Amino acid sequence: MATTTPTGVRGGHAKHGASAPGSDSAAPMTHRQIMEALAGLLLGMFVAMLSSTIVSNALPEIIRDLDGTQSAYTWVVTAAMLSMAVTTPIWGKMADLFSKKLLVQISLVIFVLGSALAGLSHNTGVLITFRVLQGIGTGGLVALTQIIIAAMIPPRERGRYSGYIGATFAVATVGGPLLGGVITDTDWLGWRWCFYVGVPFAAIALVILQKTLHLPAVSKRKVKIDWFGAFFLAASASLLMIWVTLAGDNYAWNSWQTYVMTGGSVLLGVIFVIIESKVAEPLIPLRFFRNRTIALTAAASLFVGVAMFGSTVFLSQYFQLARDKSPTMSGVMTIPMIAGLFLSSTVSGAIITKTGRWKGFLVGGGVGLTAGLGLLSTIAYDTEYWQVAIYMAVLGLGLGMMMQNLVLATQNQVAPQELGAASSLVAFTRTLGGAIGVSALGAVLSSRITHYVEDGLTALHIKLPGGGASNGIPDMDALPAPIRKVMESAYGDGVADVFLYAAPIALLGLLLVLFIKEVALKTSNDSEIPSGATAEVPVGAPAVETTVEGMAGVTPGAVEEAPAALLTPPTGRTLHGSVRTAEGVSVRGAAVTLISLAGRQLGRSVARPDGSYQVDAPAAGSYVLIASADGFQPQASTVTVGDEPMAYDILLSGTSGLSGAVRSAADGTGVVDAMVIVTDVRGDVLATGKSGESGEFAFGELVPGPVTVAVNAAGFRPMALPVEIGGQGVTRVEAVLAAGALVQGTVKAGTARRPLPDARVTIMDAAGNVVATSTTGEDGAYAFTDLDAGEYTVIATGYPPVAGNLTVAGRGVDAHDIELAHPGE
Repeated sequence: MATTTPTGVRGGHAKHGASAPGSDSAAPMTHRQIMEALAGLLLGMFVAMLSSTIVSNALPEIIRDLDGTQSAYTWVVTAAMLSMAVTTPIWGKMADLFSKKLLVQISLVIFVLGSALAGLSHNTGVLITFRVLQGIGTGGLVALTQIIIAAMIPPRERGRYSGYIGATFAVATVGGPLLGGVITDTDWLGWRWCFYVGVPFAAIALVILQKTLHLPAVSKRKVKIDWFGAFFLAASASLLMIWVTLAGDNYAWNSWQTYVMTGGSVLLGVIFVIIESKVAEPLIPLRFFRNRTIALTAAASLFVGVAMFGSTVFLSQYFQLARDKSPTMSGVMTIPMIAGLFLSSTVSGAIITKTGRWKGFLVGGGVGLTAGLGLLSTIAYDTEYWQVAIYMAVLGLGLGMMMQNLVLATQNQVAPQELGAASSLVAFTRTLGGAIGVSALGAVLSSRITHYVEDGLTALHIKLPGGGASNGIPDMDALPAPIRKVMESAYGDGVADVFLYAAPIALLGLLLVLFIKEVALKTSNDSEIPSGATAEVPVGAPAVETTVEGMAGVTPGAVEEAPAALLTPPTGRTLHGSVRTAEGVSVRGAAVTLISLAGRQLGRSVARPDGSYQVDAPAAGSYVLIASADGFQPQASTVTVGDEPMAYDILLSGTSGLSGAVRSAADGTGVVDAMVIVTDVRGDVLATGKSGESGEFAFGELVPGPVTVAVNAAGFRPMALPVEIGGQGVTRVEAVLAAGALVQGTVKAGTARRPLPDARVTIMDAAGNVVATSTTGEDGAYAFTDLDAGEYTVIATGYPPVAGNLTVAGRGVDAHDIELAHPGE
């Protein structure tokens, strides 16, 4: 807990104790210090992601050696990804309670243990179990790496390092199959070393982190891990993937089993959402989804995960089983994808850091990802490799531009104290999408291969024993030439079908990215719009001076639509353009008025249904252009008109409402008379008010966009929430206040019990940690605020020290006087 400052005590003042725990943000680090610590973090992330992909090229050999099936093939990958997805937000929550350094080291140990045990597996069931343990460690490494980097690096410099993260992720994701193939083909190693190889790298990462990562101790506070939410989330996703894996083989897609399992998955998902809306500290804060950018990036990450993991996992089967390549060569053949991913990740990161603009890369990445998957859906077992290489390169370029930049876009939307939760959300959705994608696409591959094999053997007049194709991984070298050709063709066409199914999923991710509103990354050179301004100048438009001051007489009113004939093509000194919102929606019926600098009206126009307007200026010069419409903030801009027609688009910001409730974290009841303050990104106060009897509050006529809602109430700790006010309607937010008890009293001395000034009072928690210190004023008064309920020890010094126990509950303790004895008494 941070040192507190007494309030409402005459003559009292507080001092920070030297041993008080710090916040969880480090002091500014030099570039060298950051790179040293980053080396250990990236090595840990590399090992974690490597574990998810290194088995890709080894899986056909592993499944054959352990007598597994195609379903087991899928679940060896899915089990690790599912446990990684579910535990990622849990690790993020634990970072609020324990040392981040300790947690990342624990996750490395868990990963090493899971890897070693997985290498000892004697059947696919045991292997899948230990892959779950591996995934738990991997989830910690992925989540904590993002959180620690956010703690080390200031927001305006974080883009400088995002390229390193993306490149590490890229190389591990796609380079893992290459390393796995080499290990599998090496006789004196074997596939088990695919699990052992990460152990020494993890040990090195532990040593580097121990020496270079120095974060302050975490302030201990009561944090509840949402175990019920984690259980229902895992249960919902697992049931869905079990259904996808078994449907079509063990039972029909349209069967009672399908209805029971899908219905159960939906029911468990609904229970999860209900739990998240009720708990004080949810696994996934639902309020994040009120922010359009966060909601869209999380959803896009889900689809990117499906396409990314699905494509990399099943490419190894294509090269080994359809093209008869060794595990090593199948890894070598994916180099074009690795190169494209690495190149686009590093180059886009550097450009984004320089310009602060990222949406173009997300859109380009979505196009590349969709196009790459679409091109790969045309391959067959005998397609020329140079064609496959080009298709993989396109896919890699798309992935590199999307993966890390989705995280960057999300981080740019939240306050520094929520970077960990927001980053974990994107990592969670991406990994969950990968787990679901691998399971679903694996079921598709199994079904399509069975179909193609049966068709091929029927054409050869060969009937399979048992009436159907085997679900195991075939040993191509042991098959007769005609049957081998049928199997190679089946795997080639089956993997192509997987890409065909993945392409529309990637397209959905692209469509979501198109609707994300770009907000430039914050840098020291960014300019801010002055208070009261609402105009936004489009790229390429002439520089204008924008203000709404002095325009109190301008009010939006009802206007009639102007006939189309009145809006003629622009000629001479004509000002024309469109009136729209920041999202690109046309504002029909907006009134556009041109006035002189002296305030005389010179022209007026009414925007057509497509938002277009046109007004004529009497001569070249400077004018004031006013636009107003119902439900929008009026805008006034200074424009300079020449002797030629001038295009100028007008952006109007809508007015929206904000409502919510202030509740107590202890029992969920409403907090009465809590002060609620709304400020904009510059810290200017937009609205203030107090909560009602049930804790409810409401504000109207607010401009859409990011704001900060600060809440303060007697007996509670103050808090601040970042809120994205939507373009329409009322945005709702709940503020949950933690108890902040007050302890105050007077230090007295001697038999006369007179107040003792300059006495030092220290309060310690039950664990012996110094919570705060205070020095009494002339009246001997001291006070400590924002204390958790619990047992404390209060020590006063000045004369011989006195220590006493104190129990704090509810709103705290008043008049806790302390008596010191004079040495001579």
